[in-house]
Amino acid sequence: MKPIIHTHDAIVVGAGGSGLMAALYASRGADVAVVSKLYPTRSHTGAAQGGVSAALGNNEEDRWEWHAYDTVKGSDYLADQDAVDVLCKEAIDAVVELEHMGLPFDRFPNGKISQRRFGGHTNNDTGKPVMRACHAADRTGHMILQTLYQQCIKNEVNFYDEYQVVDLIRVDDTIRGIVAIEISNGQFHIFHGKAVIFATGGWGRCWEVTSNAHSLTGDGAALCLRRGIPLEDMEFFQFHPTGIFKLGILITEGVRGEGGVLINSEGERFMEKYAPSIKDLASRDVVSRAIFLETKAGRGINGQNYVHLDVTPDTVNHYFKQDGYTDRHIDKEYIEAKLPDIADFTKTYLGVDPTVDPMPIQPTAHYGMGGIPTNVDGEVLLNNDTVIKGLYAAGECACVSVHGANRLGTNSLVDLVVFGRRSGMKVADYCKDAELLPLPEGSADEIMAEFERIRNNTGSVKHHDIRKEMQATMTENVGVFRIQENMDAAVVELAALKKKYVEEMSIDDKGALFNTDILEAWELGCLLDCAEVTAVSAANRKESRGGHARDDFPERDDENWLKHTMCYLQEDGSLTIDYKPVVIGRYEPKPRVY
Repeated sequence: MKPIIHTHDAIVVGAGGSGLMAALYASRGADVAVVSKLYPTRSHTGAAQGGVSAALGNNEEDRWEWHAYDTVKGSDYLADQDAVDVLCKEAIDAVVELEHMGLPFDRFPNGKISQRRFGGHTNNDTGKPVMRACHAADRTGHMILQTLYQQCIKNEVNFYDEYQVVDLIRVDDTIRGIVAIEISNGQFHIFHGKAVIFATGGWGRCWEVTSNAHSLTGDGAALCLRRGIPLEDMEFFQFHPTGIFKLGILITEGVRGEGGVLINSEGERFMEKYAPSIKDLASRDVVSRAIFLETKAGRGINGQNYVHLDVTPDTVNHYFKQDGYTDRHIDKEYIEAKLPDIADFTKTYLGVDPTVDPMPIQPTAHYGMGGIPTNVDGEVLLNNDTVIKGLYAAGECACVSVHGANRLGTNSLVDLVVFGRRSGMKVADYCKDAELLPLPEGSADEIMAEFERIRNNTGSVKHHDIRKEMQATMTENVGVFRIQENMDAAVVELAALKKKYVEEMSIDDKGALFNTDILEAWELGCLLDCAEVTAVSAANRKESRGGHARDDFPERDDENWLKHTMCYLQEDGSLTIDYKPVVIGRYEPKPRVY
């Protein structure tokens, strides 16, 4: 069948928070289509629990400059400080705007938006945790998603739900649109436009234990890589310290923000050893490594590779007194009101009531700090500063870079609203004057042929088996701690898996209707691309920084490695690495002190 062609000014790929924010703002000056493989309110932004950061200072003193310093420090000084300033300044207006759109934030008794403490966010004068995370119970992402979707419907944004985007149409240095498959019937569609915004989320499914939904397969990053666009800082992938044991489902940092503590098998609050100042609210890379070291030393619960997260009132109130918080006290009703979804998750999946018993947790692959390189307006960069006109990215699939080597909790939601908004505004301006360039002949031929190859391949290996092998090697060799030998082994194994993917993989479902078999096979190709770039970039970086921790190079090396990794796919399938300077502003790199 010939592809069906749709024409819009701008095409947004992905309907999570960044995609909806971009679509909303772009729709104020352009005809916008949102193309998503999920129904919008099922997008992964809805899983974000704890809050969205903004220095509102609603209950105690706070400043956006403090937020910026914490973000740069948390990034291990790899974040671009000009972009961080934009993030932290505009966070305040973005959160207030969300409230005006109808987002039901929790409130302090004085009626202002409620804020809670979160890991890595501090009063820069005292060094103590500061209330900066604005929240709607523990379902903040869900509320952002619902609010933005309603606003997009109100603004008459065009939605193409359950369309899997499978190719980017690039001609030289111009963008002509994207190719998608209508999941219900297998029909190919071309979305022809002046601009394309990728907002496709992360690639956590490269690892065995992850907080990421099954749908987060790195599609946008892989499509850009295949069309000659580099991926930036892919070695930096964050492991969130508190995923439900074995399942990886996230237990929000908000639990620790409300007073929860991490306990080992000896009943010890072990974060006092690793971050004596900020303790359980240290940044995520620090806490994840601490948990790994505790379990490696035999202090995991029952000798296994997990510890306890304890938010029971007796334990929390004990440590409040020990830490000098004489004005803080919680009870069962407080926990159930502030953390209703967490209580529901742990009861459902673990049979544990968090108001009575501690929760078993372990680090879980959570968030990619790298991705498609962009400037602060979401414009995609081919190298250090060359913009590819008409191509934009926002959210987790993009690298601005505001997270550097490690993202602070709650900075993902503010990232997607701030830079989703800026991308949408830039696209609206661009589309006013840009010409709709013609589609090249056979725009969908290449990707249609690839799907026919997958459909008709007669090999004996199934995509789920290759996926398991990929996840096993990434978990073992490119995980919380890394060494050269293991990462080199991962690079070799991933190359072999890509060969097996092409030559030996077959699918069972040869039909067209709701063929998730062929779509998951195609998604696996995206995951393999992202995994390979991650492993190659990690093996190349000879230092420890943020989410990239090496046993063989345990120190941060600013002299040689204070630079961004840019990884390119060559025509022969090989990967090459170049570098891009880090933008340093007010904050010169300092040793990390906790």
